[in-house]
Amino acid sequence: MKLTVIGSAALDSIETSRAAHRDILGGSSVYASMSASFFTPVNLISIVGSDFPKRHSEMLRSRNVDLSGLEVKEGRTFRWKARYDKELSYARTLRTELNVFEGFRPLVPQIVSRKDNLLLANIDPELQSYIFHRIKPNGIVACDTMNLWIEIRRKELLKLLKKVDIFLLNDAEARQLSGEKDLFLAAKYILSKGANMLIIKKGENGSLLFSKELSFLTPAYPVKKVSDPTGAGDTFAGAMLGYITGRKKMSPEVLRRAIVYGSIMASFAVERFSAEGLARVTRADVKARYERFKKLTRF
Repeated sequence: MKLTVIGSAALDSIETSRAAHRDILGGSSVYASMSASFFTPVNLISIVGSDFPKRHSEMLRSRNVDLSGLEVKEGRTFRWKARYDKELSYARTLRTELNVFEGFRPLVPQIVSRKDNLLLANIDPELQSYIFHRIKPNGIVACDTMNLWIEIRRKELLKLLKKVDIFLLNDAEARQLSGEKDLFLAAKYILSKGANMLIIKKGENGSLLFSKELSFLTPAYPVKKVSDPTGAGDTFAGAMLGYITGRKKMSPEVLRRAIVYGSIMASFAVERFSAEGLARVTRADVKARYERFKKLTRF
């Protein structure tokens, strides 16, 4: 079984109080696919322009990511420019250029099977729904989102929730979508809209899992220095779905470990700029942090 990831592929320009980087590899599908590839083979579905550096494509292929679903179109790749505040807790968007991503309607390659698990990474819910209906998946379906889509595509997002198994968003977005300040009440509201499981990401404060049968709190893996939080949530989602896909079946134990691996992979993502930073991570690195995570959380 494989994991199919649909989302954006981008060239980001990121500014922090310490550094600035231009046209670095980003996008929700890229971060998620890179992270998931540590645990399972991945199909990536997205679009880039003719200016997309070949080294990025070669790097993704080297990480067991199939690019049959990556369309290359004449024009410029999707670009996002943002500046983080001093605490790296908030990113102000300075410029968004959709370019070839505007109006994107992907062709699903034959290599994608209905039996594969599906991650609808953070993109417009209308596009998420489009790919869902094109694939008609029988496997586990997870959906990630953000505040913008809750604001302008709320109706479409709530409709999609009825079809997904796992829904991911951060704490502020959970409050925004539900209208509830208390996260437990927010979770109850969101679960009532159809998703079987809910993951609320809380950044440096970890994550919360809610379902009718299970609740689970996971701390974030502590890092000494955060360089760039971009893509941390996508990395978390990719690792979680990747680990689940790599197991024979999803049990409560597998789900808990999947969330832990999500936290671990996100810790690698924030230590460096660009999704390329994940390419430097080895399986030995992941194993070492997993063992340390167990020691940190056992009492």
